[in-house]
Amino acid sequence: MPEKTTIERARRKKREGKASTTQAGEFVREEMRHKRSGKHPVKSRKQAIAIGLSKARKAGVKIPPRSKRKR
Repeated sequence: MPEKTTIERARRKKREGKASTTQAGEFVREEMRHKRSGKHPVKSRKQAIAIGLSKARKAGVKIPPRSKRKR
């Protein structure tokens, strides 16, 4: 579950009219912070980004579905 401050930052970005990817960036930033501190045992940076985007989608940020071509 995302931290309360992360959700607030994403909501603030939405009120400012920022793009949805900018809003989702807050969740990715949180995951990268968790990765550095050792909270999550992710193996790569890409994996941390994927977790952050997934959390953003679950929180209601309207970001496009992941591309089928890039894997």
